[in-house]
Amino acid sequence: MTDPGFELDELFIPAAPGKPGWADFEAAASVAATVEAEGYGGHELTLSAAESLPEWLNQTWQPRRLFVARQDGRIVARGVYETLADESITHAWIAVQVLADRRRHGIGTALFDHLEAIAMAESRLSLIVYTVSPEAESPRLHAQTGFGSVPLGNPEVKFLIGRGYRLEQVVRTSRLDLPCDPDTVERLRVTAALKAGPDYAVLCWSDHTPPDRLADLAVLRTRMTTDAPSAGLEEPEDVWTAARVTAEENAAAQSPRSTLTAAALHRPSGRLVGFTELSVPQETARAVLQEDTLVLREHRGHRLGLLLKATNLQRLERERPGHPSVMTFNAEENRPMLSVNEAMGFRPMGQEGAWRKCAAGPVSAAAGSAGTGGRTDS
Repeated sequence: MTDPGFELDELFIPAAPGKPGWADFEAAASVAATVEAEGYGGHELTLSAAESLPEWLNQTWQPRRLFVARQDGRIVARGVYETLADESITHAWIAVQVLADRRRHGIGTALFDHLEAIAMAESRLSLIVYTVSPEAESPRLHAQTGFGSVPLGNPEVKFLIGRGYRLEQVVRTSRLDLPCDPDTVERLRVTAALKAGPDYAVLCWSDHTPPDRLADLAVLRTRMTTDAPSAGLEEPEDVWTAARVTAEENAAAQSPRSTLTAAALHRPSGRLVGFTELSVPQETARAVLQEDTLVLREHRGHRLGLLLKATNLQRLERERPGHPSVMTFNAEENRPMLSVNEAMGFRPMGQEGAWRKCAAGPVSAAAGSAGTGGRTDS
């Protein structure tokens, strides 16, 4: 698809860094990093192209496509289209980022038109967009949940409203400065352990889940898609199996990042009933990302979330010291997890809007066909 001044392409995903297509893939990752840093006022949440590549190469369960806009041969915007492999799922997740100096030229509109057309052609009629909304002096648009708001005057807010999207949820981004006070973390861990009592124990591992815990972790990952607050997004269940956990972990092992996991074992049943993960970059100058945290609903009320997070944070400081911060995301209506994070010292540093549009029905893929010349802690 061409337009005066720019051209849309679908990118070929390279097999490895330095392989054919790598320069374009890296340029698209740079666009995403630049736009995200603009929204958050810094690069702490940035993933490198090498860190994100394994996720793009692993298409079995979450197919995704990457499009870019070029001006004078330079990649100035990117669009991501993601679904689930189950064709009965009617959801699609889309994301568009355009460099600041190339906005208001129809590039974002063209990418959205194309991604939405693909969704319609595949009968993915529930479209979800997550996008950062920087703070600004403006009247507020409140989420449908009643928790959290974004500046109504922001360009991305006006743009999404104009396309028929509704703000369903606000996701708070929080930062924990490291090193944290070890006495405070230990006090929180001990208090939580006493509340949990002898029926629960904490197991820890790095990167690969022990074979005898794969089935339990598959249940937890499946429940992460249904038990985490999702407001009116109505995000679908994404079923995991032990084989999928293994395959996903093998793919992630190709990334330069590593994962620290802490899980709650319910001794009477012998099953895992909660887990939390920290994604750690190689470079100590970069922030750690708090990834998924979940305690099964039937085991909540025992401070297991606090116990798991405090334990994992102590591991981080003991095994991988020197990082400046930990970053995390929480739905604004998720007061129990926000309270856990606040007790540990996390402070708000930004927000993302979670938007949804329900489309009318399928259209021809040709309407948006492209020529060759789209994070939570429960």
